[in-house]
Amino acid sequence: MMNKQLWLTFAASLILVGCSSAPSKRYTIDDDIAPDAPISVDHIEDATPMYESYSLGGNRNYTLRGKSYTIIKDPQDFKQTGIASWYGKKFHGHLTSNGEIYDMYSMSAAHKELPIPSYVKVTNKDNGKTTIVRVNDRGPFHEGRIIDLSYAAALKLDVIRTGTANVEIEVIVVDKPAQTRKQQSLSKFVVQVASSQHQDRVETLAQDLSQKLSVKSYVNSGDKLHRVFLGPFSDYMQSQKALEQVKDLGYTSAFIKSH
Repeated sequence: MMNKQLWLTFAASLILVGCSSAPSKRYTIDDDIAPDAPISVDHIEDATPMYESYSLGGNRNYTLRGKSYTIIKDPQDFKQTGIASWYGKKFHGHLTSNGEIYDMYSMSAAHKELPIPSYVKVTNKDNGKTTIVRVNDRGPFHEGRIIDLSYAAALKLDVIRTGTANVEIEVIVVDKPAQTRKQQSLSKFVVQVASSQHQDRVETLAQDLSQKLSVKSYVNSGDKLHRVFLGPFSDYMQSQKALEQVKDLGYTSAFIKSH
C-alpha cells in the first residue's frame, strides 16, 4: 500500500511539472512587463560593433517545440525583415543563452539563428528609427517574429508603445584583427554608472565606488556633463560583474559600453 501511495504521489508531481498552465518556477513573475519606474534611455548609446569570438554556449543547432533551428555559420550580408517584439522585467537578471546576465537596460537582443554574439542594425520600418544591438540570446519563438529587443532598444525604436513593429535587421560583421595588432585593436569595456553637471559629486562617487567594489574608476567630462566610469575591463564578463554590483547599489541605469 505504501509503495502504491508513493507511486501516485510521484505521478501527480510529474503531471504538475509538465502542465503548461502551471506558474513558471524559473521567473518571479509569469507575464513580462516594463520596469515599475521607466527611465530615460537617451544616455544609453548603441552597441558598438567589434570583433568577438563566438561564445561556447548558445551556438549549437537545437530543437524547440518540435521545430529545428540551424545556427548561421557565416552571417556576412545577412538581412531579414519581419516583426520585432521586446522582453523586459520578467527576464531581467536571468541568464541569456550564452551565460551572460540579461539586462533590460542594455542594447541587446535575441535571435533564433544568428551566431552569438552578433551585432545587428535594426530599422523600425514604421517610423524610420534605427539602432544597433548585440545579440546574446535565443528567441523569439512566436510565429512571424524575427527578433526580441531589450527594453532599452525597444524604447529607442518606439516599440514599447506599440508592442511590436515591422523591422529590417542587418548583421554588422567586424573582421578579426591581424594577430600582430590584436592587443592594440581589441576594444575593452567600461561601465558607465551615472552622469551629472556637478563635477565634485561625480568625483566623490567615483572614489567611493572604486573603494567599495575594488575596481578602477575615472571621470570623463564633456558637453557640460561629468560621467562616472568603472574599468576598463579586458573581459566582457568582468564588466558584467561590475555592472551587477553597481545596480545592487541602486544605480539601475548603469550600462556597459566599449572603451
